[in-house]
Amino acid sequence: MKVQSCIYIKDLRLYAYHGVLPQERRVGGEYLVSLRVHYNISRALITDDVADTVNYAELCHLIEREMVLPSQLLEHVAGRIAHAVFHAYPETIAVDIKLTKMNPPMGADCAGAGVELHLINDKTE
Repeated sequence: MKVQSCIYIKDLRLYAYHGVLPQERRVGGEYLVSLRVHYNISRALITDDVADTVNYAELCHLIEREMVLPSQLLEHVAGRIAHAVFHAYPETIAVDIKLTKMNPPMGADCAGAGVELHLINDKTE
């Protein structure tokens, strides 16, 4: 059986300290993180065993661990999260991540600004 599948976290809300401006790293702000992990779950379809898939509770902890480390660029944070997923789950095919700063200090009335990445695991190509 050929399966295309993803495990995902949608709009995980976190408070973190990222930004180019020193005040952003001092005061912090609200962020949303959405993550899609492309992973073959065909074995879990049969076994009903969490060991045969990506545990989304562990994904949340992984995201939280990376988000507490202050960075200037959201690109850097998103890249760290994706690489941490590849390290924790080496059979991951690809990762899609969307990281949104909810109140960016740029004088615009918007619902947020951020970065989206699609990274492919070189080891699974």
